[in-house]
Amino acid sequence: MPKRKRSPPGKPVNNSTKSSETSNGTASVPSYRFWLMKSEPESRIENGFDVKFSIDDLIRCENGTDCWDGVRNYQARNFMKSMKTGHKAFFYHSNCKNPGIAGIMMVTKEAYPDHTQFDSTQLHYDR
Repeated sequence: MPKRKRSPPGKPVNNSTKSSETSNGTASVPSYRFWLMKSEPESRIENGFDVKFSIDDLIRCENGTDCWDGVRNYQARNFMKSMKTGHKAFFYHSNCKNPGIAGIMMVTKEAYPDHTQFDSTQLHYDR
């Protein structure tokens, strides 16, 4: 059996098996299904900051929402710009003992600049 290719972080996951066609009979881009958002649930200290963030941490946040900061990969950032309010995403635990999908979350706000990039006291400050 061939290996299944994993989607990179933020890439839309399309689980549809039928292809859609435009009115002129050519194939169109697959429609959105779910996004994949990666986070590290186990403690890891980077420049004096613990970068741990699990689905349980998200649930404990006020209203169960938080910003998704620290994204510096251009492809992942561009995928995040494509996300719309109400879209759903798989919350993926990576770099841990049991990596995998830990739950499903919903996009509550469309993309905006990462506030941590401008604050020199933050881990993700752009130097």
